[in-house]
Amino acid sequence: MMKENISLNQLLALIIGFNLGSSVVLGIGLLGKQAAWIVVLFSSFIGLVIVLAYYFMSTFSPDKNLYELMETCIGRPLAVVGSLIYVLYFFYMACRVIRDFIELTSTVILPITPIEVLTLALVLIIGYILYLGVEVLGRTTEIFTPYSVVFIILLAIFLYASKNFSLDKVTPILPDGVKPLIKIIFPYELVRPYGQIIAFTCIFPLVGNFKKGNKVLIFAIALSSFFLTVATLFVSLSLGSNIASRAVFPLLSATRLISIGEFIERIDAFTVFIIMLGILVKSSVFIFAGLKGLEYICHIPYRFFIMPVVCIISLFTVFIGRGITDHVQEGFKVVPFLLNLPLQFLVPVILLVILLGKKATGKLKN
Repeated sequence: MMKENISLNQLLALIIGFNLGSSVVLGIGLLGKQAAWIVVLFSSFIGLVIVLAYYFMSTFSPDKNLYELMETCIGRPLAVVGSLIYVLYFFYMACRVIRDFIELTSTVILPITPIEVLTLALVLIIGYILYLGVEVLGRTTEIFTPYSVVFIILLAIFLYASKNFSLDKVTPILPDGVKPLIKIIFPYELVRPYGQIIAFTCIFPLVGNFKKGNKVLIFAIALSSFFLTVATLFVSLSLGSNIASRAVFPLLSATRLISIGEFIERIDAFTVFIIMLGILVKSSVFIFAGLKGLEYICHIPYRFFIMPVVCIISLFTVFIGRGITDHVQEGFKVVPFLLNLPLQFLVPVILLVILLGKKATGKLKN
């Protein structure tokens, strides 16, 4: 089978969709209250450094993914163990992302439909796309991402036109100083979505003209960060910081305030489209990264694992939490410290140090 290849434009669309992903569903930076948009904006600058570090790590051997880089650094036996950990991590994160959307769908859109049916329908679509190849995922995202951008702009215009904005809802900006914001930025707003881009280290080897990838990454992070900042600011201006921080689905709640001339209203479909595309992209990238790990461990093409894996993910998505409260609490209290920090930061830093050492001593072979 021919090697898969995605273009720089497709990489751009994938990263934008990935960054919006579940961050749009549950909101981002809202714990910062009136300064929520500042939290998102500032974390994006640090997030850009993190993403460029992942890119720099991949430049040592552009044709190798995360698992193969681990083998280069620590040998295959230890790399297999590390790969298995990352495989489980990527699949677990895919379950969490899918559950975000399922909670939204079952709560707001299709309350009567069992979540098992919703979950199975979504993961089968993801499995079919991945079976066709990551190129299909890239082309699909490239086609639909511009629609998401247009819908975000329209939502901003409609929210402003419906006169729901009030600057009083976001002032004073820093009532308790900067220190509380730092605690929110690290680790919560760095591990999602920027630290999660470590999954793209399994896609970078498939990118054509990878040498120009750094420019694409910078533009993708800047653009997606801009949209996240705007979305967070508009949610705060519309709902108020206190309501926004307590809302389960803040962007959707803000969208429902739109009413212009009793004609343009109830445009929830715009928000749902943005969310669904982001969830589809983010969960697909996580699952693909996990499948590439199974391919590395077993020396079997990843397509052989797709159907059993998506069925298992469907099962665990349902059982991952008893409800939206458990699901969200686990995401804030457990995942950032036990999983995200070591796997998104500690391990990559160790690999990068080893790669730099091998490069300096001339022991690194592409």
